[in-house]
Amino acid sequence: MPPREKKSTEQEETLSSSTPEEIQAILWKAADKLRGSVDSAQYKEFVLGLIFLKYVSDAFDEHRNKLAKELAEDGVSDDRIVDCLEDRDEYTGAHIFWVPETARWSWIAANAKSQGVGKLLDEAMDAVMRENAALTGVLPVIFNRDNVDQKRLAELVDLISDARFGGNEEKPAQDVLSEVYEYFLVNFARAEGKQGGEFYTPQSVVRLIVEILEPYNGRVYDPACGSGGMFVQASKFIETHRGRGHNPDIAVYGQEINQRTWRLAKMNLAIHGIDGNLAGRWGDTLTDDMHPDLKADFVMANPPFNISDWARDESDVRWRYGVPPRNNANFAWLQHAVSKLADRGTAAIVLANSSHSSPRIEAEIRRAMVEADLVACMVALPPQLFRTTQIPVCLWLLTKDKSPQGAKRLDDRRGKTLFIDAHGMGEMVGRTERALTEADLTKIADTYHAWRGTASAREANLSYQDESGFCFSADMATVREHAYALAPARYVDTGPPVALEPPEVPRSGPAALMKDLYAIFG
Repeated sequence: MPPREKKSTEQEETLSSSTPEEIQAILWKAADKLRGSVDSAQYKEFVLGLIFLKYVSDAFDEHRNKLAKELAEDGVSDDRIVDCLEDRDEYTGAHIFWVPETARWSWIAANAKSQGVGKLLDEAMDAVMRENAALTGVLPVIFNRDNVDQKRLAELVDLISDARFGGNEEKPAQDVLSEVYEYFLVNFARAEGKQGGEFYTPQSVVRLIVEILEPYNGRVYDPACGSGGMFVQASKFIETHRGRGHNPDIAVYGQEINQRTWRLAKMNLAIHGIDGNLAGRWGDTLTDDMHPDLKADFVMANPPFNISDWARDESDVRWRYGVPPRNNANFAWLQHAVSKLADRGTAAIVLANSSHSSPRIEAEIRRAMVEADLVACMVALPPQLFRTTQIPVCLWLLTKDKSPQGAKRLDDRRGKTLFIDAHGMGEMVGRTERALTEADLTKIADTYHAWRGTASAREANLSYQDESGFCFSADMATVREHAYALAPARYVDTGPPVALEPPEVPRSGPAALMKDLYAIFG
């Protein structure tokens, strides 16, 4: 217990907060301060780690001030208030991370110059992790190193001190931080180019997956979770459709191969108040599955496309439909997803377009998966959704059970596959980047829900009909006729060719002959 202190006037009112836009501007300047002095791969850890520490400290102070005010109004003595303010149960019970005194931002800012900012920050990160089990091994302890410019780091701390993550009547502190965190993930992904795609999936793609799957309850799994965007969007989906006060009935499981990205994901879930199981450490899902016994109700993933150097074990039990080729892991990811599905689970996997019509070994695996009636839907997505790659992509929807499933009263779709061609959708949101619009997301999701006969489709009085140029429900025989190639363009009818009427011409000479020929061969 630290020495008792007198109650300050600051404890009598909550901290004022910056707008998300102001915080974003402040912190992007902070990132610029590190440019050239820190390896670009460490940008995210430095800046997002400091943002997180500042947030937990501000949230702690906000709750502390609120608690002090309530106790004073109840007539509690000053000495007793001081004791209560240092009772960790008062914070953890309100889902606030406990922040030891020497890890609080006010302490760091006051002592940075005299005690060394890098040393204080590393000690603060260690202290917060030590006091909060959910953050063990998550926060970066990288500030007190020879290659870190301590002068610039001190300037960065001063800049971040100007950002207040305290909440207000319109927006809780958690929402302010989540918006800032998302802003930085997007911008770091853009700044890092191709490498940025390893940890960030465009929001419209994530939203499409979540809107289609409707993960209201059950086990949600992402085998290549990146920074955790799928889980965050699933939580937002529940909040949007069930209300902020609804307690999400989902259990989150994930795995990530990159150590730094795994830490970002853990911080991202903590920021959003999501208690997820991302395993005890990072690791390669295809070679070291850290959730071996998991059976998920929803699998959602944007795994790396067309991996050509993956470590293949031909005896792996997951390759039930065929051993994936050494030079491409796409069908390893698809079969891994199937292996993780509960009996009535559904998976949504983003892959390169080559996966739906590739030849040889992959064609045989695709045939086996179709014959096993695993493919529920194929969606052709528009180009340029991924700023980090120009590879065209598609969405695979897999399920083990296309029956009505009893009480769910779904439409019987056994032996059928839905094909949706959305390649012409979306609008440009930058010079090289496209995003699906709200109308696009609604149309694609509603089409799938109507085809499957979900509860949401019944509530909205939706019924499925093939739509020329957009969607088609194919039976198994039709897919066989196409040699198990699953490109939606092969199935979606673009309508009959328009018959060109011949012009009116005189009934004599070459023109009359041409009209006669039109009549015969038209």
